Amino acid sequence: MTATIDIAALANLLQEAAVEEILPRFRNLGDGDVRMKTEAIDLVTEADEAAERVIRKGIEALMPDALFVGEESVAADPALLDRLKGAELAVVVDPIDGTFNFASGLTLFGMILAVVSKGETIGGVIYDPIGNDWVLVEKGSGAWIYRPDGSQEQMQVRPSGPLEQMIGIANTGFFDIETRRKILSNLAEVRLFTSYRCAAHEYRLLGQGHMDFAMYNKLMPWDHLAGALMMQEAGAHVARFDGSPYLPHHTSGGLLVASDADAWQELRERIFTVD
Repeated sequence: MTATIDIAALANLLQEAAVEEILPRFRNLGDGDVRMKTEAIDLVTEADEAAERVIRKGIEALMPDALFVGEESVAADPALLDRLKGAELAVVVDPIDGTFNFASGLTLFGMILAVVSKGETIGGVIYDPIGNDWVLVEKGSGAWIYRPDGSQEQMQVRPSGPLEQMIGIANTGFFDIETRRKILSNLAEVRLFTSYRCAAHEYRLLGQGHMDFAMYNKLMPWDHLAGALMMQEAGAHVARFDGSPYLPHHTSGGLLVASDADAWQELRERIFTVD
C-alpha cells in the first residue's frame, strides 16, 4: 500500500519556514552567519539550519513515522543518508537549495521537499520564497504550479527540437578535468547551456517548457528527488547515464533529463559522452 501524503500541508510548512527563518535573513546575513563546508562554493548559513529545524519539527507533527533526511542533518550525521534506502517512509529536505546564491544576495534559491515510500519517490514540493509560488507533484497525478493569486497550471515539457537549437542546464563541476573538457567541447553543438547553481529553479524552468534538457553528475537526494519526479510527471524522459531509473538512494551515475526518449539518446551519444 502506497503512503498517503498531505502535499498542501507540506507546501505550507515550507512557506512557514521561509517566512520565519529565510526571508528575514536574505541580504541581511551577519558576520559568522555563513560558513564553508567542503569548499568555497559549498556553503551553509544560519538560515539553512534554522529553516531545517522548523521543517523537521513540522514533519514530526504531520508525519511522525517518517524518517527525516535533511541536507544539514546529513552534514552533521552522514550515516543518516544510508537509512534512506530501507525506509518505509521518509521526507527529504533541502531547506535552501542554492545557498551560494542566497548568501550572495541573488534571488535564485528555493526550497525542496520530497516524500519517499519504500524506495520510491511519491511526492514533492519545490517552493520559491521570493515569488511565493509552489510546484506540487504527486506520482500519477501530474505536476502543477500554484501561484499566489490562486491560479494553477499543469506543467508540461516542450517538444524536442534539433540538437543545434536546444537550450539546457549542464552542471559539469563534479566531473574529472578531462571528462569536463570533453563535455564542454561537445556542448558547442547546442544553442545555449548554463547552470544556475540551483536545481529548484532549473527543474521549474524545464517543467514549464522553457528549456530542453538538464544534466547533473553529483546526485544528492535533497537536490533531485522532487525535481526528477516533477519532470517525469511533466512528460520528460529521466534516467541515469546508463539508462537505468534514478532511485532515491542513488548518489552517483549521473542524471540526464530531456523532453523525450529520442532527445535523451541524442544528447547522451553526442554531448554527454561519459564513460
